[in-house]
Amino acid sequence: MYRDTTCGALRASEINKEVLLSGWVHKLRDKGFVVWIDLRDRYGITQLVFDEERTSKELLEKARTIGRETVIQIKGQVIERASKNPNIPTGEIEVLVSELKVLNESILPPFTIEDETDGGEDIRMKYRYLDIRRNPVKDNLIFRHKVSMEVRKYLSDAGFIDVETPYLIKSTPEGARDFLVPSRMNEGQFYALPQSPQTFKQLLMVGGMDKYFQIVKCFRDEDLRADRQPEFTQIDCEMAFVEQEDILNTFEGLTKHLLKEIKGVNVDSFPRMTFDDAMKTYGNDKPDIRFGMQFGELNEVAQHKEFKVFNSAELVVGIAVPGANSYTRKEIDKLIDWVKRPQVGALGMVYCRCNDDGTFKSSVDKFYDQEDFAKWAEVTQANTGDLICVLSGDTNKVRAQLSALRMEMAERLGLRKADEYAPLWVIDFPLLELDEETGHYHAMHHPFTSPKPGQLELLDTNPGAVKANAYDLVLNGNEIGGGSIRIHDKETQAIMFKHLGFSEEEAKNQFGFLMDAFQYGAPPHGGIAFGLDRLVSILGGQETIRDFIAFPKNNSGRDVMIDAPATIDDDQLKDLHLKLDL
Repeated sequence: MYRDTTCGALRASEINKEVLLSGWVHKLRDKGFVVWIDLRDRYGITQLVFDEERTSKELLEKARTIGRETVIQIKGQVIERASKNPNIPTGEIEVLVSELKVLNESILPPFTIEDETDGGEDIRMKYRYLDIRRNPVKDNLIFRHKVSMEVRKYLSDAGFIDVETPYLIKSTPEGARDFLVPSRMNEGQFYALPQSPQTFKQLLMVGGMDKYFQIVKCFRDEDLRADRQPEFTQIDCEMAFVEQEDILNTFEGLTKHLLKEIKGVNVDSFPRMTFDDAMKTYGNDKPDIRFGMQFGELNEVAQHKEFKVFNSAELVVGIAVPGANSYTRKEIDKLIDWVKRPQVGALGMVYCRCNDDGTFKSSVDKFYDQEDFAKWAEVTQANTGDLICVLSGDTNKVRAQLSALRMEMAERLGLRKADEYAPLWVIDFPLLELDEETGHYHAMHHPFTSPKPGQLELLDTNPGAVKANAYDLVLNGNEIGGGSIRIHDKETQAIMFKHLGFSEEEAKNQFGFLMDAFQYGAPPHGGIAFGLDRLVSILGGQETIRDFIAFPKNNSGRDVMIDAPATIDDDQLKDLHLKLDL
């Protein structure tokens, strides 16, 4: 037995008890006549003491030679600590060591294993197994475990069955590139890693499983953006004999449960907003509603003057930034430079100060009078002391630009508070999106999403107007879950494939197994998938999902710890019937 208790367990009630501990040397302090070692394991830190009066000379000298992160085992007596440490649970005691054994000596770590480390992200990712020893990372992984367990508990109690689905599947078009796996036994053929278990969970509904869930790895070979991973984890769920309302109520319940059990927060309000309203009011389909700055469309009150920039724009739209009239001209110029960055892409910004005396001062004073600016303030709901920021241009582009500005200003003003939670359902998404380059429509969610009742016929006359029976759950400006009511009959699914540009042969080749299954009494069904990585990071009050993943990839999709991806040798290529031509 290496230990009979842990480094975070001992208290004053156990003074005089003989204990056996094992762990890592966190710190060593040598005062000559006394040596202290902080011994660390997953559970906490216990201070060990060696002194000239009570410790043999041989043992004291041995203690002095031990380096940081060396794994040791000790036996000793719990004693009262002379200088108590109220900052740790074991701060009232220490262990007077009588026996010491080095289990595994450590070389000098490349960075200090401390909460506030001197290691940059690159070096910590290379030595992630050391980074995990630090409390922030360790606590994040434990936190993720707690969230996962609460998810399993809630769904199991609600009658959901956890079913595993395959990782080696057939490549199907689902919006991103598949990771492909060559088959040694089937020359020239490939498996794909699943972007989601979408078709399998629908087949489980055909199989009568009724309520399914799975916490499952998914894979997408796409160009990585900030805070994305090529492999990620979903809470994947499906239900049979349900309508949209059933899904929304069930997973509002899950979200409430997690907020209550994990954060101690009661959230009763789950407002609903259509996709069209979200885009018009906030400029994106996952708005953060913890703060205001709603969009005000200014075409009627800002066009038809002499200002050609506005007159030629498809949309003129602004937000009122609270209290920002205090910005100096230099600060406003920097804000204009910010929106002109390539990442945002605006050509410029017009501003209007809402002065305390009720007057207005704008960068376009010569084109508009005080009455005009009062109308701007009314439309953007601006108050005295606010700064109205106005962008103009093509509707979709300018909404995205103003949305980025809105989020940036909220960040600067401290309005995005990590301890506030504002969930929101966004509903009535378009069923199809038009690819402006090709002129073809593609599914906004996936090809199995059903149109809203009564809108199927619109596919022939006005496909862009068809609304999907789809919904996203948004939390604090992040999409944490999304799903839809599925198509469950072969005829409707065939119509959908046709409008997505699949020939009958292509549809049969790609999805024949699903179409065949629909002929055997498929029930009405629908579901949702939560992004576990994102959900955990939001509940944990942090922005980066990598902090909650044990062994994440970097922004280039590489695991720098194990140096993957990597080349394979010629024998492996031969076995897989592959030839590299680089």
